[in-house]
Amino acid sequence: MAERGVIDEPPAFDKPKVELHVHLDGAIRIETIMDVAKRRGISLPAITVEGMTSLVTVPEPSTLTEFLGKFSEFMHVIAGDREAIKRIAYEFVETKAKEGVVYVEVRYSPHFLANSNVDPIPWNQKEGDVTPDEVVNLVNQGLKEGEKDFKTKARSILCCMRHMPNWSMDVVELCKKYRNDGVVAIDLAGDESLDCTANIGHLNAYKEAVRSGIHRTVHAGEVGSPSVVREAVEVLKAERIGHGYHTIEDEVLYKQLLEDQMHFEICPVSSRLTGACDPDFTKHPLIRFKEDNANYSLNTDDPTIFNSTLDSDYQTAKKEMGFTEDDFKKLNLNAAKSCFLPEKEKKDLLNQLYEAYDMVNDTSF
Repeated sequence: MAERGVIDEPPAFDKPKVELHVHLDGAIRIETIMDVAKRRGISLPAITVEGMTSLVTVPEPSTLTEFLGKFSEFMHVIAGDREAIKRIAYEFVETKAKEGVVYVEVRYSPHFLANSNVDPIPWNQKEGDVTPDEVVNLVNQGLKEGEKDFKTKARSILCCMRHMPNWSMDVVELCKKYRNDGVVAIDLAGDESLDCTANIGHLNAYKEAVRSGIHRTVHAGEVGSPSVVREAVEVLKAERIGHGYHTIEDEVLYKQLLEDQMHFEICPVSSRLTGACDPDFTKHPLIRFKEDNANYSLNTDDPTIFNSTLDSDYQTAKKEMGFTEDDFKKLNLNAAKSCFLPEKEKKDLLNQLYEAYDMVNDTSF
């Protein structure tokens, strides 16, 4: 039987893959949401998996605002519940293992899953005793157990939120605390129209990340202008760009980032459904990135909301943008080279891919 959202057909790329841009809270199984809601006595607006799926998914090109609104349909079910938080992390690794992913970096906001030591308390929850710190610990436990059982290596990235600059210093401190226990980087997500230079919380958090040697990625140029990408690179010192589609509208910046081998975390299915890019995939910036030999990866972003799997993104690239198996091998090697693992583990990952792809190891990274 085919995975949800995918026609029964051979995968576009059936070799080991690396995924760098996927949100934990956007990759929760609908069945799990319903199961946890039942256990916690929380009523949902739909009583079947099909009904909940139609409520939380974006089937046609929409807006980033509508997409973000989908989270309020289910996040209150998972947030603040220890068992559920650990469970979604564990199941996430199982899902990625089935998709042929050998290494994944999964991101989330610890504050969005907490109900204590967070202001404001999200999702209209009552105050409880699950802090952002404990959220990170629970996710780490779930990822570790998943890695042990399913043999897919999983690490996490902690997200700051653009509209909540007062959370950002907490986030970087959690990155520092758990840097040897599964957390590999900091991220900034949310509304790109909010100027980071005016938000001292974000600026200070990223300065501290640089000072402390914490890896950095930033959502930029998804729906925002190239100036947001420039800010991410020059002000926040981002090492990778989440999405970055609109970078190509500033030829000077784009050329500079190509020269610098900046890594773009591309999410084709997501970019169409959020309205970030033209719905015609033949006009997608990814085609330009491929032609210019840019450094990028293919990722799902929020597969629950897009009713997709990683293969959906690969099928899209293959059928709509002319990607070949060699293109897929190359982008996965680029993902491995640009991942936030320590150098020894990164080399091991690259060796694993070169062997699986029957390629000579290129150690020039």
